[in-house]
Amino acid sequence: MKTTHLRKIGLVLSVILLASFSIQNHIKNDDELFLQSAFEGKFLFGAALNNDHINRKDVRGLDVLNKHFNSIVAENIMKSGMIQPTEGNFNFTMADKFVELGQEGNYHMVGHTLVWHSQAPRWFFTDSEGKDVSPEVLTQRMRDHIHTVVGRYKGKIKGWDVVNETILDDGSWRNSKFYQILGEDFVKLAFQFAHEADPEAELYYNDYSMANPGKREGVVRMVKNLQEQGVRIDGVGMQGHIGLDYPTVDEFEKSIVAFSNLGITVMITELDLSVLPSPRRDMGADVATNVEYQQRLNPYTEGLPDDIQKKFDQRYRDFFGLFLKHHDKISRVTLWGIQDGDSWKNGWPVRGRTDYPLLFNRDYTPKNIVSEIIAMARAQH
Repeated sequence: MKTTHLRKIGLVLSVILLASFSIQNHIKNDDELFLQSAFEGKFLFGAALNNDHINRKDVRGLDVLNKHFNSIVAENIMKSGMIQPTEGNFNFTMADKFVELGQEGNYHMVGHTLVWHSQAPRWFFTDSEGKDVSPEVLTQRMRDHIHTVVGRYKGKIKGWDVVNETILDDGSWRNSKFYQILGEDFVKLAFQFAHEADPEAELYYNDYSMANPGKREGVVRMVKNLQEQGVRIDGVGMQGHIGLDYPTVDEFEKSIVAFSNLGITVMITELDLSVLPSPRRDMGADVATNVEYQQRLNPYTEGLPDDIQKKFDQRYRDFFGLFLKHHDKISRVTLWGIQDGDSWKNGWPVRGRTDYPLLFNRDYTPKNIVSEIIAMARAQH
């Protein structure tokens, strides 16, 4: 009887141990299906959050975020026009919620963006009579804005897009109000003020069309100039607004290498892959550009044909292959949204279109290419 009883106990224990092993193995296998886990030890994997994410209305989106991403950036709510709409009146409601969400989820947080010619409040550059302010006044306004915003989140936000989109495709300076009033010095001042406000935060320059040789050379010149003046700049963000046939992977790679050779980190920011025809070639990502709706520019309202899907998959395969190749130079890759319905590409440069630029479908399921990307990353471990 004792022997039989012991055998039964042994059998039960074996079943329990087997079940425990199975559960642990299942968790491990599940973990291997997540992008952030696949990129561990290579680079952070981030997503831009919209208001529904930050207000926690998009529960399914937040679930995908939690599983696949470990870095976040706010798509719009930390831009100067949103956060200080009138002089001295700061609205931190949404930014505070963003930071709270980031802290709760232990996400790496990026602040976007401190100085940008677009979505800046008009009062920033004008006096009570509507005339351009003096260099001294604009400098003080920049200092007040940057010190207030960066200082509020000191020690919480890990890095800031300090200056956004000030070099044109030919390498020359954008003739923005910042540039008209302060010249090139506005960039130096912005980085200095951000460093004063939080000496531990990383400070970045962020721009689109960074694979263009002219822009690459212009950004390299600007960064070298800052470095020669002793200004802290920690990284360059290469906005990844790519299409099915632009830019070339080769030119994109040249820029990764060129920026890394400056002794700073490279980040792939705002990554999305538009499958839609462009109204004209090389439109960049200037948000001021708008084109009238035409049906021929919106061909995939019912989903992607197989040939376009194959091109889409191959482009993401090529670019993530490039990022993994240079993971020693890249600290972060960030998608500009979580699922296709989030993307600004549905409304730019033509409003009312249906695009498919991200790695997750509108129903929050991962696209087939996701498992391939994970396998590519795992193969490098």
